[in-house]
Amino acid sequence: MTTTTAPTSLPGLTFGGIVTSEWVKLRSLRSTIWCYALIIVVTLGLGLILAGTLNTGGVTPPAADQQALWLSASTLGIQLGVLISAVLGALVITGEYGTGMIRSTITAVPTRTPALMAKALVFAVVTFVVGFISELATALVTVPLFAARGIHPDFGDSHAWLVMLGGAGYLTLMGLIALALGTIIRNSAGGIAASLGLILVVPSIFAIFAGLTRAEWANDISKYLPSNAGSQMFNPYQASMTGQFEQWQGTLVVLAWVVVLMLGAVALLKRRDV
Repeated sequence: MTTTTAPTSLPGLTFGGIVTSEWVKLRSLRSTIWCYALIIVVTLGLGLILAGTLNTGGVTPPAADQQALWLSASTLGIQLGVLISAVLGALVITGEYGTGMIRSTITAVPTRTPALMAKALVFAVVTFVVGFISELATALVTVPLFAARGIHPDFGDSHAWLVMLGGAGYLTLMGLIALALGTIIRNSAGGIAASLGLILVVPSIFAIFAGLTRAEWANDISKYLPSNAGSQMFNPYQASMTGQFEQWQGTLVVLAWVVVLMLGAVALLKRRDV
């Protein structure tokens, strides 16, 4: 009986080639089209609803409040869109385990880490672009509705662009957290459940516990949960009022979650049999 060993790499294989391969995989998934379409529809729909039903009582809000209302409409859909991003983030890796395609991926990239990094890079870029375009489109289409209520957004406000960039970034980072969890769990249902649980269930548990026990430490810890810290990435106007993180602080917290979970995913991907 003879044994064979896997090659260290395929001839001519580069990281750029791996990225191209992952791009082909992502756009060929039916779930990709549906999830990104839903993010766009949800962002536009919720923004239009908020702008169309806003009642100022005939009083023109101050300029700062006008800008905040406009940005709230532009980014409102991100809170729901992040759930869709998490589902897709888990599916892009667990789908390969479910179909067995992961074996081909590992055969082509025996070191494994570049394959995961390329997948994360492609997913991150596409998700960020879709998220930002969704917010920008919502910002544009809601202008006439706000103008009818005496609200005139300022597109020249650099702070407003930071808010929308933060919203797209939050959408992307939470999807990457789901991708890392999917790599760790290697099961679609488990990866999605863990991701949505971290986003929805865990913060609720801390909030209920803090409300019942008045424990300050529970509130302090909950600030570091990815969904709570990440909400400040596109909601910086309320940071000083709520005692939460500033925009850049929330971004760093969510980035830390991504890095830690990705390191765990890489370690397990390299150690475990496929």
